[in-house]
Amino acid sequence: MLVAWVLLNTFMVSQIGRAFDAYPFIFLNLLLSMVAALQAPIILMSQNRQAARDRIAAGLDYEVNLKAELEIMALHEKLDGLRIERLQAQLEAQGRDLRRLVETAEQRMRT
Repeated sequence: MLVAWVLLNTFMVSQIGRAFDAYPFIFLNLLLSMVAALQAPIILMSQNRQAARDRIAAGLDYEVNLKAELEIMALHEKLDGLRIERLQAQLEAQGRDLRRLVETAEQRMRT
């Protein structure tokens, strides 16, 4: 539409000598300014709505990440508990083995 407007006015000036909106295209600038003035609030409202959606999505992502982190911490605690139990069992087994070795060494020294 803009190209047609410019070409029509340029053609009219060159052929007729007069156009409805001559070279600086003041009327066209006025129309484009009015369109921009009408579009600006609509675009801003749209961006505000999108920002609100983004805030909600970010809040939900935060909650999901927090729950996942809590679950991971719980799993770490369970694993730590299992490791402690396993280490205690190994220490007890080593203690028993050490006592047997000491008893065996004492028996050999007696004989």
